[in-house]
Amino acid sequence: MIGRLKETGRLMIGIPCYDTYVAHRLENHPDQPVMTYEEFFRERQDKRYGVGGGGMNRCC
Repeated sequence: MIGRLKETGRLMIGIPCYDTYVAHRLENHPDQPVMTYEEFFRERQDKRYGVGGGGMNRCC
């Protein structure tokens, strides 16, 4: 229960869970590479702030 609350809080402020990402990749895409934590964090930040021409993806 507390773990879910922490995860929800992180997602609300834009900090995705790397462990969840890794588990998903290993379970659903075992033949594809898994990003390092640094790559994952950068990709999430870029996506959130629209780096690369995608526009801003945030609420405020």
